Amino acid sequence: MKLRSIKGTLTYENDDLELIASFKERGYRTLPLFHVNGEEVPTHLAAQARPAQTLLSFLREVMGLTGSKLGCAEGGCGACTVMISRYDALSQKVLHYSVNACLMPVLAADGCHVTTIEGVGTVKGDKLHPIQRSMVDMHGSQCGFCTPGIIVAIYSLFANSPSQEYIEEHLDGNLCRCTGYRPIWDAARSLCTDDDDGVTRGPCGTACRDCPERETCDMECNELDKLEEKKDDKTTTMCCSTTMDKFQHYKDSVQNNAQEWLDQPNSMFPEKLMSPPSTPLVVIDDSFHKAGSWFKPTSLSELLSLLHQFKGECKIVVGNTEVGIETKFKHSVFPRLICPSHSIESIFSITEEDDHLRIGSCVPLSTIQHKCSELMGGNFDRVAKPIHDMLRWFASTQIRNVACLGGNLATASPISDMNPMLACMNAKLVIVSGANESPTFVKRTVPVPDFFLSYRNVDLKPDEFIEYIEVPRIEEVFEYVFPFKQARRREDDISIVTSGMRIVLVPSDNAYVIQSCSLAFGGMAPKTVMATGTEDYLMGKPFRIETFNEARNVLLKEFNLPDNVPGGQAQFRMTLACSFLLKLYYSTAKSLAEDIARISMDRAKFPQYPELPTAPVISENELSANEYFVSGRKPSSKGTQKYPAPNVYKGLESVGIEESKNRDEVTSPGNERVGKPSAHASGPLHCTGEALYTDDVSLPNGSLHASLVLASCCNVDFLSIDKSIALETPGVVAVYTHEDLEKLGGDNALGPIVHDEFVFLPIGEKVAFVGQVLGVCLGKTLESSEAGARAVKVAYGDMLEEPIVSIEDAIKANSFYEFARHKLDRDEPLEISEGDKIIEVSGSFRCGGQEHFYLETNSTLVVPSDAGTDLTVYCSTQAVMKTQMYCASATNTPASKVVVRMKRMGGGFGGKETRSVFASCAAAVAAKISGHPVRLTLGRDVDMAITGGRHAFIANYTASAVVRSDQTVKLKCLNIKLFSNGGCAFDLSGPVMDRALFHVDGPYYWPEFHAEGVPCRTVQPPHTAFRGFGGPQGLAACEHVLDHLASKCGVSVEHIREQNIYSQGQATPFGMVMGEQFSGKWNVPTMWKQLFNELSYDARKQSIDEFNAKHKYKKRGICLLPTKFGIAFTSRFMNQGGALVHLYTDGTVLVSHGGTEMGQGLHTKVCQIAAQAFQIPLEDVYVNDTSSDKVANTIPTAASMSTDIYGMATLDACNQILKRLEPIREKLPNSATLKDIAEAAFFERIDLSAHGFFALDNSRCGFDWNLERPEGFPFESPQNSWKGHPFNYFTQGCACTEVEIDVLTGNHSVSRSDVLVDVGRSINPALDIGQIEGAFIQGMGWSTIEEVVYADDDHTWIRPKGRTFTTGPGTYKIPAFNDVPEEFNVSLMDNVDNPFAVHSSKAIGEPPFFLGASVFFAIKEAIKAARLESNLNGYFELRMPATTERIRIACGDEIVMQSIGETSSVFFQPKGSY
Repeated sequence: MKLRSIKGTLTYENDDLELIASFKERGYRTLPLFHVNGEEVPTHLAAQARPAQTLLSFLREVMGLTGSKLGCAEGGCGACTVMISRYDALSQKVLHYSVNACLMPVLAADGCHVTTIEGVGTVKGDKLHPIQRSMVDMHGSQCGFCTPGIIVAIYSLFANSPSQEYIEEHLDGNLCRCTGYRPIWDAARSLCTDDDDGVTRGPCGTACRDCPERETCDMECNELDKLEEKKDDKTTTMCCSTTMDKFQHYKDSVQNNAQEWLDQPNSMFPEKLMSPPSTPLVVIDDSFHKAGSWFKPTSLSELLSLLHQFKGECKIVVGNTEVGIETKFKHSVFPRLICPSHSIESIFSITEEDDHLRIGSCVPLSTIQHKCSELMGGNFDRVAKPIHDMLRWFASTQIRNVACLGGNLATASPISDMNPMLACMNAKLVIVSGANESPTFVKRTVPVPDFFLSYRNVDLKPDEFIEYIEVPRIEEVFEYVFPFKQARRREDDISIVTSGMRIVLVPSDNAYVIQSCSLAFGGMAPKTVMATGTEDYLMGKPFRIETFNEARNVLLKEFNLPDNVPGGQAQFRMTLACSFLLKLYYSTAKSLAEDIARISMDRAKFPQYPELPTAPVISENELSANEYFVSGRKPSSKGTQKYPAPNVYKGLESVGIEESKNRDEVTSPGNERVGKPSAHASGPLHCTGEALYTDDVSLPNGSLHASLVLASCCNVDFLSIDKSIALETPGVVAVYTHEDLEKLGGDNALGPIVHDEFVFLPIGEKVAFVGQVLGVCLGKTLESSEAGARAVKVAYGDMLEEPIVSIEDAIKANSFYEFARHKLDRDEPLEISEGDKIIEVSGSFRCGGQEHFYLETNSTLVVPSDAGTDLTVYCSTQAVMKTQMYCASATNTPASKVVVRMKRMGGGFGGKETRSVFASCAAAVAAKISGHPVRLTLGRDVDMAITGGRHAFIANYTASAVVRSDQTVKLKCLNIKLFSNGGCAFDLSGPVMDRALFHVDGPYYWPEFHAEGVPCRTVQPPHTAFRGFGGPQGLAACEHVLDHLASKCGVSVEHIREQNIYSQGQATPFGMVMGEQFSGKWNVPTMWKQLFNELSYDARKQSIDEFNAKHKYKKRGICLLPTKFGIAFTSRFMNQGGALVHLYTDGTVLVSHGGTEMGQGLHTKVCQIAAQAFQIPLEDVYVNDTSSDKVANTIPTAASMSTDIYGMATLDACNQILKRLEPIREKLPNSATLKDIAEAAFFERIDLSAHGFFALDNSRCGFDWNLERPEGFPFESPQNSWKGHPFNYFTQGCACTEVEIDVLTGNHSVSRSDVLVDVGRSINPALDIGQIEGAFIQGMGWSTIEEVVYADDDHTWIRPKGRTFTTGPGTYKIPAFNDVPEEFNVSLMDNVDNPFAVHSSKAIGEPPFFLGASVFFAIKEAIKAARLESNLNGYFELRMPATTERIRIACGDEIVMQSIGETSSVFFQPKGSY
């Protein structure tokens, strides 16, 4: 291909254009046929489809359908999910299946019908589909960015089967960061047609309300149903909503016309596609979009002819799941793509032969999975079941629907799940080649183990093609195949180690002998490998446990991985390989016993076995080794939500704001706006894809796309930048750097507290981190701007010094933000009596960072107007004012001429409080200079690489407790030093550390307390705010210390917790008193007792102990965890906010306020407050967006303070208007509506608009760390209370969580979580419960599976040093649908007031986050039980997060000791980035 110029525009000249005529002669079409949402795509639009273009790009950019979102571009989040429907000639059916539109090439949809979220239903005319309606009603959306993809995924599943089991099995390809999944599960399953009648039934099968023992039965089902009955009778103050309630509601209201909406996919399918195009397709692109040619052959001969013709200069794509990744992230350019048509029967069919199963190489994995499910129980059972079970956990449903075995084999991933399975089963590949449409093919057969030559290198010539795979039949008895895998997360995750194992036994004398075996592994070498040495050792040996224990030594020698092996986790991978070998023994022993029983019951069928030895006896406590998630049913999840009945309560407004006397009456029951579980105001728009986000805003004419130019290394001088090659790139318009900004007269400095960052790094400065912004490239398309940014040449100097990456590096180098070092000291000596024993411990604790993983990445659209003198900035940010001020300074524009508008965010969690600003500034500078509108949306990989996240912490401590003679344990002293990884710039690291210091006491009283904290300066990206803002790190450190003390004292940790929770009147180390007038009612002791008693904690713990005694390889743990979280910005000036309220003459109200909506429901709550004030329906109040020209000088939406601030400010504005209306109301009859009053007031020239404002009282916020005790300060006042009152009040809670771990793999599952939270008088219980569930799951993720990894000394296989490795869902795992607690119960505490906030409510966004760590501490309890099996008793350090690796290694059994080396076992810790 070569460049050519047409009218001054550079394009690529595709040499294949010369071949068009010849391909037409061969019968090829040149125009694809698409149908979208029931309509054929017009020819002029279809002609714009390009070979390298994704379906998502086509839908959004060409068709303007923005409901499908770009979340990650690698098929890992599901935000882009659409449904493909096509007529299948083989089955003569219309097939419906979900796909990732971000990976699927648009041309692969030729002859298909595409259903996007817009085609499912719409808010227009209230035409919501039942799935959309149930998601709205059951509060299944919060930020809403992931919602369209989830709904289409569910829609696709219902198109195939409306059964609950089917939905639970296959809803595995979508992520949600907000909800915690429970309401989504409820919404999906409520529509399943196979659900029961919704009547609560006990284990006896009798409906609880019909049970003759109704009054005496104490079963949980009966007790819950009694609460339901009371609710129905209106005799209780608590509302209770269960999963079964929702099922019953939708069974009654929706399923009456279920067939109509279930048939919608079929009724929408176009008749024209019942006979799809039968001719091949060729599309040749010569525009600058990576150009290329697309071929869709319809016969095997055509396919082979193309391979021969182009001599390997082409790529086969079926699912595009690998090629799509290479194109997007490795920037590979494939000149020709060949996509075989489904009409090629041999490669798209599965057939059962006499001695083998033949699987076409292009058959979708999901089709193989379903076919194997059908074959289970038949002649191919032992072939089908292991393949089926492994495929269940292979990637996601969306990936399996298009990916194929041939692609999996050809790409030769060393951690493929299916390649080891096929290798161990002695599968063979039939490889075919041909030439020039010759009817004669050349075929050869290659055993799967021999196919893999080296890393990503296989025995496949350029003109060859894998036609099908032959999997031999397995013997009916005594031959067994088992799949094994372990990943960081069960669903949709790449394995760390995966294995397929086959073993054949023969009876001999009084035992069984291993006749043969095949042990294939992925994740243990650069390719799929056979453990041949171990196989040789096992063959001919007796089948017994001793044989496998000895074989383990051989296996470890075969797979003796070096410590710095690529991929890391060397010891864990060796441990897993050995654990799988042990599981093979137990699984085989179980199956052997079943075979022996079968033979004994049917001797006629097995005459060759007249007498058989007995199978090895497996002790009862070892049977749990057979239990493995790979073959087990995915669990259902259910939950109960309890909250006080709706009512309106007075809070701070009763003393803080002058109210209208005519609006002071008590609201009549049933007319409450506040206190009701109203749906999220944008819920319907979320669920139909009609909610617009920044990247969805229609671009004005002349708009340009921006991509950032990023530094590729750190700790080097930035010497020069060469734009010339970039500017020659087709489509590139400009590249701007700091020089252009300075010519504009802009200020290049950035930073929320310390101005230690740049918009664009100036030449001559040191590069602070990998990914630092050097400039911005503008292009006419996104692809051209990205290519231009990559083409910029940057020169760097030599490395100045070894990069400081970790906290330990910083401590050694004394690299701190020293000015932010703070201390808290208190000395209140504990009384020591005779006989008391003082116990002291010392140690350290580490908790890792966390990626925000908001589904919507940072996005900005800047539109200049009036000759560029005004800028309108549309962006996804929590900080409107900060964005406004820095865009103004960077562009040398008065702030009054910069308007920042924020409609909604697709999640924020603190990540868009400061770290969104640099991207907006880059776009603003580009728009100002170019005079064109500019859109800059960060790719997921870029966003994760450069925006920072939660701070990792290390805590070094000494602590002591006193054990009284009556075995009471009282905390005595905590001396702790906290270090956080702040990254290369200060950002908010100081305030984050301050909040950690404010929470490191936990909810416990430490008489002597000495805490010191300092952020560390490293080369990581600047770390920033994240839900909890340092509080969770401090709380986690405290709980670790308590666990250490409990171990040394010989008591349970809950024993220490319960006996040391603050009492009313006690003070925190920073001087706040627990008490009504000081910080509100202290409810944690009451909540602890409530959960302890209601959950029968002692009995459950005893039951767990009994379970653990009977199960060697499965262990359970339970944790009851309390928390407190301080509410207020600790900087006093930030506790302020404004609101603008307009009352219109039709009686409707528009509210504008300074807070931003990121899914937390802030706008909904504000509307409820305004509706309550005006006594109008909720739907008559609206919040449009957050805009700097409506409410100026706003504070970032953070610290969980927004409802407190903007609710009060809105109420203030409402009351101003109401007060003005009082004379009018008095003149009108009592029946007058607000519309009547407003109209009358308008004609009386009364202002119907008001600006409200609220600022928290000085006495209830602010803390001066350096203030000395003033003279005359009351001596009896708590220590440090003279420094201020950092929090207005505490939101409090308790959680009880039970978990189960697999000792052999490190896998864990959460059986049950019960959460009780004091939210005061909830303004909206549904939103508050949603926040609790979402925060809990996010906290669970932080403390278990979410591990941020950097190129540091623990990960030497990643380079350059300092680079962020975890930059997408492929490497970073947030909780998925399968990770939620199987039972998830949330209750809001009843009868709790809060006089310090609006309507007596409490903040809720951050406080429940730490309760998710109850999963971590429950896991630690389970590990303790596992360690006892190896006589390991006492304290051990479990670092956070508790990944599968850390869980497995911490169990400390013989396999672990062998893998890590016994000499280092005492001190060994899995590697991590801290």
